[in-house]
Amino acid sequence: MADIVGFSRLTGADEDRILARLRALRSDLIDPVISVHHGRVVKRTGDGVLVEFRSVVDAVRCAIEMQNGLVERNAGLPLDRRIEFRVGVHLGDVVEEADGDLMGDGVNIAARLEGIAKPGAIALSEDAYRQVKGRLDLSVSDLGHKELKNIAEPMRVYSLDVGLPAEAKPAPLEAPPERAGPARLSIVVLPFGNMGGAAELEHFADGVTESLTTDLSHITGALVVARNTAFTYKGKTVDAKQIGRDLNVRYIVEGSIQSGASRMRVNVQLFDGVTGNHLWADRFDKPLADLFDMQDEIVSHLTNQLRPELIAVEAQRAEREPNPDSMDYYFRGVAVFNKGRRDNLERARSLFEKAVELDPTNIDALVGAARVDVLLAAIYASDDRRERLSAGEALLLKGLAIQPRNYWAHLWLGYVQILTNRASRGIGELERALALNRNLGAAHAWIGLAKITLGRAEEAEAHIAEAFRISPSDGASFLWTHIQGVAKLHLARDEEATDLFRQSIDSSRNYPLNHFYNAAALSHLGRQSEAEAEVKAGLEISPAFSIPRFRAGAESDNPVYLAQRERIAEGMLKAGAPGA
Repeated sequence: MADIVGFSRLTGADEDRILARLRALRSDLIDPVISVHHGRVVKRTGDGVLVEFRSVVDAVRCAIEMQNGLVERNAGLPLDRRIEFRVGVHLGDVVEEADGDLMGDGVNIAARLEGIAKPGAIALSEDAYRQVKGRLDLSVSDLGHKELKNIAEPMRVYSLDVGLPAEAKPAPLEAPPERAGPARLSIVVLPFGNMGGAAELEHFADGVTESLTTDLSHITGALVVARNTAFTYKGKTVDAKQIGRDLNVRYIVEGSIQSGASRMRVNVQLFDGVTGNHLWADRFDKPLADLFDMQDEIVSHLTNQLRPELIAVEAQRAEREPNPDSMDYYFRGVAVFNKGRRDNLERARSLFEKAVELDPTNIDALVGAARVDVLLAAIYASDDRRERLSAGEALLLKGLAIQPRNYWAHLWLGYVQILTNRASRGIGELERALALNRNLGAAHAWIGLAKITLGRAEEAEAHIAEAFRISPSDGASFLWTHIQGVAKLHLARDEEATDLFRQSIDSSRNYPLNHFYNAAALSHLGRQSEAEAEVKAGLEISPAFSIPRFRAGAESDNPVYLAQRERIAEGMLKAGAPGA
């Protein structure tokens, strides 16, 4: 909880100027800092804000950065015109209302702590302080036990004084150890360059930088350098290794934007901040359109490209770790999962399980294990399809109990519901995922799949198109093309279907259903030898596939869908798919 010190006095003296400054602070400092540190604004008052964070560390880092930013902005101003905040941080239980508001003692205590904080300081409850005391390099005062209004028991409170260094420690007898190396997935997004020099593109390039910073901070385990620090490098040419040393980050993202008469070109590169090595690059052109719409599309494209690259590099690093932790196992699991095929999926699940053993609250590892169960069920790889789906759903619900706003868990829960004759509920779950992360192309694709199971295959095309618009180079896009093909096959447009299945196969050779569905399309087209070859290719990837399993997976009561699906089963059977 945070609010402005003496707000009534300030507005009484010069209301228009103070309110204008407050609006500027919210847009330039407060809201971006909250977003970068994974905060959710629960409610605003005229001069204050209540924010929920996923960890105390995030909350305190956000508060420190906000208070430091205010010190900079107040420099040179007379005391009676400075906007200063008090901040209270508490770790405790809350109750979320239907409208997203939070209630309970946790909120009340945060509010009382804010009330006793000094201007420019941060008051922490003992529960919150315990989580961060080993990570602070600022002066901390133990205020002892305080009586807080309407709180039954006195509470021990600590004051974190921003701007004052921690008390000096005795000098060591030996030379101090070197600074610890950069944290896993520590990233800085340098300000994108405006190559054309056009004035209107300057703000656009800055907006892309800020939005990309925010979106990358949503990657599991990522530590992204705040916008204010990154922008100190604007316009400077600095060696990647030097920036890595200065900011103690492992990865550096830099880019540029250039516009012509009718098109805009975006270049982006990823560097290793330790070695200076070039890791990845991308360049794409877009027809020039509304700048606001273009910013959203560019950031979405870059985020969806950078996320798998960063995770792949981290997985390689994790394999070399002598004592892997929970997140190391998670990253390794993701890398193995992305290779496809049943043996890799089972191996990925064992890595996710090790991650959960080390940290039972690692929701991403829980979702990872659920993804394996659900995908193995989806490809009819065994007779325990229902048990796999049930186990996957249980893991996803467990994860959502830990972190209700995890969009990956909502995404995969929606997929489970589609596969278990709950397509309408699945669409609702996918829409929740999109509300939390607009860049989830898979959510749109799976809404298209849901329409197929509802007997409305003709509606799937628009949803798949939206998935490709959001993330045209997504690593999972072969699945979206597959769903396009399934929709065409359900509509008996077999020639179009086989073209789409072939495109999907060319993108990923390890997804068996492409071959089996393509076999059905080819069989109905009378291309029997090609159909038989597709069945053979599918069985090499998934030898356990059979028509009885495929038919048993039709968990639906929609007669249109069931009739269309039976036609597909007959085509597979005719092509030589195992009938028992």
